[in-house]
Amino acid sequence: MIPTTAQRAEAELLLSLHDGRLAPAMAVVSAHFTVIQTRSQLLLTLATLTLTITGFSGPHMAHSGWPARIGMVLGLALVLAGVILLLATLRTIWLTKLIESDPTTSLARMIAYRDSKTRVYRWQLTLLSLGLSSYVFAVIAFLLAS
Repeated sequence: MIPTTAQRAEAELLLSLHDGRLAPAMAVVSAHFTVIQTRSQLLLTLATLTLTITGFSGPHMAHSGWPARIGMVLGLALVLAGVILLLATLRTIWLTKLIESDPTTSLARMIAYRDSKTRVYRWQLTLLSLGLSSYVFAVIAFLLAS
């Protein structure tokens, strides 16, 4: 992870806010990871609910016609893709492994890692949102056909 100029500037700002001390600045970045983790758990919960509902009502919805089937298949495929991406990114790099002799470089590397996790989270959110939208379309198609 090579930090960008913006990430390095953020690191410098965080360090200046904490009188050049790395530990409290690291705590701020660590809290950002907690937010990403919590939101990822929410996505996993939503995906689990989708799969659970499919187990109960999926066959009935599928029998209602092509629009419901297509919506369900597309929705489940997108939700699955989001879950696979989520599970594939559970790998952890401990922030203490990113510490170097220079506090700014250390913090900039941590920020770069946080930003990469944030980008992947956005992809997960996009896939799951599209999947859930398609799945809701399937439910609507089912209700209209009934």
